[in-house]
Amino acid sequence: MKSVWNKALVRWLILPMLLVSTVVAQPKSADAADDNLNLLVDSAILIDADSGKILYEQNADTAVGIASMTKMMTEYLMFEAIEKGQIKWDQRYSVTDYTYRISQDRRLSNVPLREDDSYTIKELYEAMAIYSANAATIAIAETIAGTETEFVTMMNKKADELGLEGYKFVNSTGLNNADLQGSHPEGTGETDENVMPAKSVAKLAYHLMKDYPEVLETTSIPTMKFREGTSDEIKMDNWNFMLPGQVFEYKNATVDGLKTGTTDFAGHCFTGTATKDGMRVIAVVTKAVDSKGQGSYKARFDATAALFNYGFSQFSKEEIVPAGYKFKKQKQLPVQKGKEDFVGITVKDPIEMVIKTSEKDLYVPKLVIDKKKLTDGSLEAAIKEDEVVGQVEVVKSEGTDYGYITGKSVTSKVVTNDAVERASWFSLGLQAVGHFFANLWDGAKGFVTGLF
Repeated sequence: MKSVWNKALVRWLILPMLLVSTVVAQPKSADAADDNLNLLVDSAILIDADSGKILYEQNADTAVGIASMTKMMTEYLMFEAIEKGQIKWDQRYSVTDYTYRISQDRRLSNVPLREDDSYTIKELYEAMAIYSANAATIAIAETIAGTETEFVTMMNKKADELGLEGYKFVNSTGLNNADLQGSHPEGTGETDENVMPAKSVAKLAYHLMKDYPEVLETTSIPTMKFREGTSDEIKMDNWNFMLPGQVFEYKNATVDGLKTGTTDFAGHCFTGTATKDGMRVIAVVTKAVDSKGQGSYKARFDATAALFNYGFSQFSKEEIVPAGYKFKKQKQLPVQKGKEDFVGITVKDPIEMVIKTSEKDLYVPKLVIDKKKLTDGSLEAAIKEDEVVGQVEVVKSEGTDYGYITGKSVTSKVVTNDAVERASWFSLGLQAVGHFFANLWDGAKGFVTGLF
């Protein structure tokens, strides 16, 4: 009997311990675990390349060194200059003393340029986009602006136009000014380096790919020979080792850009882009390190792969608001001076968003009526069919929503379902009389009620 009681007592003592251990041992849900990727980087961000929706960010608003990711701004200004007819692909650049000296510095990424030779903008661009050639980049800057000093002014102005924040451009390449052999742009410090938050880097990449998608035709080339068939021939291997066939090839999707960057100050950085099943993302990582705190090419590509994996596994494009959607709490608006007292309203075009698949039900439509369209809370006839009366926005009912890289959310117009003709002068007169007596009655009723 004593043995039975002892066993029962042991069970009652062990049971709470088992329950506690079960609770402690429970792993986090997939969603909770994904909220923080704990990347070994100074900063990171992942966005949908089509809409600019931010899918993940880590310290993305802090300005950091960006090294050769700077060249995305040089590429943007080059494409813009070509678009405006200011320069041409076959236009030739004559080597200056400055670009010659920089090109001979083999410690830097470069294709050697001859003092007495000239090069087309196209071959200089290919050297810049594929091999991150620094002297070739300066050559493009000089072609566009006359001097690198003037080009830096253009870079900072364009950054402002694109809505970038926290930026400072001091040269066209992303090198530390100390590497420019005393020829750094006027007005900049001898050891200055370009800085920008990861969020602004992503925004620059977003605009570059939106405005000049042809950039990917070059950034996707794994290797190319500069001045092939000449005594100056040099093999240019793309520094983006995540491209197909490269040592850190990303096999879960197709990587085709965009720009690496490495300096002592900035560490190992990368702006990468990949596409899978019609969805394209842009990832930015800065100063990536391994588990021992050492920066390396592998570290930046591992961090980028983690972002790509997160984006492609957790997110999808979903229709949040269908075309023709009617708001449950407000399916119509009151109408003044019309043959009808109300007119129905509906969403004109559907709203699709790239969101975490498991959170689709958390996004709800919000009606925003244009108050300028209303008079005393009503529309005034005549009203046309399909007349815009406001817009619908999508809000997340709970949890974090990072918004969009552009600062603008996706919206759709809210329009009227039918036309409402203006009532005749006789009908309007009857309405006015009716309103007069109704108001008179309401006033009298209020007065009498007040007596009691």
